[in-house]
Amino acid sequence: MKQFCLIVVWLLCWGLPAAHAQTDSLLNLLEQEDTATVLLPERMMLTQGLLWGKKGLLRISGIAPLTEAARTRELKARRTMLVLHQALGYATLGGMVAQGIVGQRLYNNYSRELRNAHEGLATGITVTYFSTAALSLLAPPPMINRKKDRNSTTQWHKRLAFLHMAGMIATLALAEKASLPEYKPYHRAAAFTAFGGLAVSMVIMKF
Repeated sequence: MKQFCLIVVWLLCWGLPAAHAQTDSLLNLLEQEDTATVLLPERMMLTQGLLWGKKGLLRISGIAPLTEAARTRELKARRTMLVLHQALGYATLGGMVAQGIVGQRLYNNYSRELRNAHEGLATGITVTYFSTAALSLLAPPPMINRKKDRNSTTQWHKRLAFLHMAGMIATLALAEKASLPEYKPYHRAAAFTAFGGLAVSMVIMKF
């Protein structure tokens, strides 16, 4: 009996520190997971998840480790990118207005000078448009994603993005054939769709 008691005491003395160490290790792991969860929102856009998620490309490559200090820098970068997104959006809209004026003159009275001006504006608009889109799609995620309101201006801004993106792609696809009479109406309709969708999406963000 005495030997049995000694064995029990020895097992307790040896096992409790080990169990305590395992518990501490488990708690530390859970705390790390909780910290990682807090640092990222529950929902992210697909592009944000691929780049900035827990297992995103920038995380696993070590370029952007998921730490509190890193997330602080990311949020500052996000703000800068979204400000540039807005500025380039207005620049793109202004370029579309100019291109529409030149394009109308080109339809009515063709000249090589007007065509070169139209093509130059098209190149500039393409660069600013897709740069604007990239700044939004590739920006780091916010700390918290608030519950979605289907009728919020932000949601309508996102929905209209599909419209003006489709119009922009169609405009570029039809650009080479725009000089042919049978393609002119389609090219013009696509251009108006891109302009109208972008204009509305920019305006509603102010209300």
